[in-house]
Amino acid sequence: MKNQETEQIAVEEQPSHQYSAYYQIPIDKFFQFAMSVDNVILGYHENSLKLLAVERGTEPYMGMMALPGDLVYPNEEVDVAAQRVLKDLTGLTNVYTSQTKTYGKVDRHPVGRVVTVGFYSLVNVDRYRPLASSWADNVSWIDVNENVDLAFDHNVIVTDALAMLREKVRHQPIGFELLPKKFTLGEMQSLYEAILGERYDKANFRKRILSMGFLKDLNELQQDVPHRPGRLFSFDEEKYQHLKSKGFSFGL
Repeated sequence: MKNQETEQIAVEEQPSHQYSAYYQIPIDKFFQFAMSVDNVILGYHENSLKLLAVERGTEPYMGMMALPGDLVYPNEEVDVAAQRVLKDLTGLTNVYTSQTKTYGKVDRHPVGRVVTVGFYSLVNVDRYRPLASSWADNVSWIDVNENVDLAFDHNVIVTDALAMLREKVRHQPIGFELLPKKFTLGEMQSLYEAILGERYDKANFRKRILSMGFLKDLNELQQDVPHRPGRLFSFDEEKYQHLKSKGFSFGL
């Protein structure tokens, strides 16, 4: 009886036929694929959310628009690589960046196995002037609602980043990264409507935002605008952090 039980346990511990082939792969083969980073850079301009795309100046997908991305160096941290790629391909530095998801489909890169880590960054279009460099031939801001066919699986990466941004922007005031330092409540409302794809009642939105207490009234009006100038505000980061420490929760 004891021998039968031992034999049964031994059979159960053996790898199934479905996975047995993987156990026969030499261990060095598992270290023969690459890692990359891809950056979803978002800006806000003329009441619409924009995506920064680069034109690939090299194969594969030469001439197609793509996210700024590249391979991670063997001795490089992934977060460091994301910042390096931004600087090398677009000249952007010191921008808000957050990691999103990891993409590892076997055939996602035509040259070989490449697993990529996605990031998204929020930049003020008026403050940054991206310039193409390295293997990027051109840099363009495109509307996120445009049906642009990006290289690799970059359309999926953009879709996921937008979903994460829309969830996060409801609970954290990261939207201010996209606004100028001085803005009107109307501009702020238009920004959140563009990101979330929703419409807000003007009076209710303003009442809700002002009641949160982290906007600073600058006692200034817009200049050189073709409409009635709006009152200017700024985001008070110090006041927000103080409110947050007291249990304040941002929410739209």
